[in-house]
Amino acid sequence: MNIEIFSDVVCPWCYLGRARFRTAAEAFGGDAAVTWRPFQLDPEATGGGLTSELMADRFGGPAKVAEMHERMAGLLAAENLPYAPEKAISANTRDAHRVIALAGEAGVQDAVVDRLFRAYHAEGRDLNDHGTLAALAAEAGLDGVAERLAAGDGEAEVAGQVGRARAMGVSGVPFYVFEEKWAVSGAQSVEFFESALREVAAQA
Repeated sequence: MNIEIFSDVVCPWCYLGRARFRTAAEAFGGDAAVTWRPFQLDPEATGGGLTSELMADRFGGPAKVAEMHERMAGLLAAENLPYAPEKAISANTRDAHRVIALAGEAGVQDAVVDRLFRAYHAEGRDLNDHGTLAALAAEAGLDGVAERLAAGDGEAEVAGQVGRARAMGVSGVPFYVFEEKWAVSGAQSVEFFESALREVAAQA
C-alpha cells in the first residue's frame, strides 16, 4: 500500500500525526510504504527569530500562544515526543523539503523527516541554515547534503509537488493520500488511522 503524507516540518500537528500514524502502521502490520510530500505553511517566511514571538503577533499575544503550546505539549507527551516550542526558530522550510526529497532518493526519508521534526520542535535548531540541515541529514544517514543544496538539487521536485498539492486542493496539513484514491486530513487518532489502513487494504 502506498501512502503519501503532505506535511511541513514546522507544523506541530504534523509532528503529532507522524507519531500516531507510525503507531497505527505498526499495529496494522501490512505493507505500508510512506512517501513524504512538501507543503509550506508559510512559503513567504524569511526565517529567523523565535517562532513564539512571531506567533504572538499573529494570534493574540504571548498568553494565547502559551495556551496553544500547553495544549500541544499534552498531546505530544501522550506520544512520548519531546517538545520545547520556546526554542523553535522560525524557518522557511523550502530547503528542508529539498533535503526530504533527496532523502527519498536515498531510501532514508522516514529517518530524515523524524530528525528534522525533532530538531525544530524540541531542540531549537535553525532549519534555515544549510550546514545545520546537512548535519541533521547526516545523523539520519544522508550525506553530501550541503553540496547538493548548493547545486540546486531537489528544487524541481519540491516545486512540482507543491504545485501538485495545490492542484489537489490541499489547504492544510498533515494530509494523507492512500493509493492516490483516498484522503485523510489532520492528526487523527491511532485507532482512526488503523481503521483507514484496514479499509484501504480491503478495497485495494
